[in-house]
Amino acid sequence: MHNYYFRFIICLTVSIPYADEISKSRETAITRAIEKVGPAVASINVEQHISSVSYDPFFGFMYPREIYPMKSSGSGVVISPDGFVMTNHHVIENADKVTVTLSGGDEYEAEIIGSDETSDLALIKLSGSDFPYAELANSDDLLIGEWVIALGNPFELFSISNKPSASVGIISATNMDFGMQKSGKVLQDMIQTDAAINPGNSGGPLVNAMGQVIGINTFIFTDYEHFRGSVGIGFAIPINSARRIAEELRMTGEIDRGYSTGLIVQSVTRSISRYLDIPFVKGVIIVEVNQGSPADMTGLEPGDVILSVNGEDVNKPSDIRTVILENDFRSGDKVTLQIFRNGNYKKVKMKLGKYRGSQNK
Repeated sequence: MHNYYFRFIICLTVSIPYADEISKSRETAITRAIEKVGPAVASINVEQHISSVSYDPFFGFMYPREIYPMKSSGSGVVISPDGFVMTNHHVIENADKVTVTLSGGDEYEAEIIGSDETSDLALIKLSGSDFPYAELANSDDLLIGEWVIALGNPFELFSISNKPSASVGIISATNMDFGMQKSGKVLQDMIQTDAAINPGNSGGPLVNAMGQVIGINTFIFTDYEHFRGSVGIGFAIPINSARRIAEELRMTGEIDRGYSTGLIVQSVTRSISRYLDIPFVKGVIIVEVNQGSPADMTGLEPGDVILSVNGEDVNKPSDIRTVILENDFRSGDKVTLQIFRNGNYKKVKMKLGKYRGSQNK
């Protein structure tokens, strides 16, 4: 009896440290990152009222307009202690009421500060202070293959546990350019990940292993004929781009993409090429430079041929506008032009000016 009691005491003294060791081994960089950023992840619930008119083809008259409510949900991330929340434009588009739920179940009505369809980003504001908020990383410093976590409210699961759902993957690619979409959105420099992103994750953060936000989850590739879930290819807006949009929305409530170059150009045709002895038929030729404009300050002259803007070929006047729009360049940004002048090729940097209404783009 005495020997049995002794062995039992020994067993207890050995097992307790061993249990602590097991518990510690369950903690990883991933679990710590989720614990760090999780309180700042938001479930966003949207209410809007849709109106419709019914037509009776038999009697040939219109029924009175009906207004009915529609609800949808998405995700967001708190980016400041005073309650600014970043999300996607398509999450809160046409919203009549926006409600935000944070971890633990605290619910807040949110004010839409501004929304930008082109970048698919929006900024909303909670009433109050001292909110948990996420640390934003530098999305120019990403490694292909590094671990990432997608956090959010897929399929409205946030409402069950009052906590965000997490999925883990890696950065599969960066600088994924999809250009301008039919909807008007411009999807450039996207981060690709194989972390599962599902309906409801839109607007939520993509986080690195240090618990820092590197992107805003925005869309997925999926097989719409069979199901709407993730197939392991999701995309996030880099946080550096998102931060710039959020700062402008916070200051002005909108994004001003007006700019001026002071250039009037036309495509280089075969007849222009022969007449001016240009040894190629490509690019756009400068017809006029407005005095005092950015082009004038750069030293551009009529007769110069612009071949590319920021490394992208231009062959018609609209190509210059497309490059500027797709790269989200604004007044004050610099663009690099490759030009041909008097038989020589050279590169020049031009600072975009403020749009004044009368100058050319």
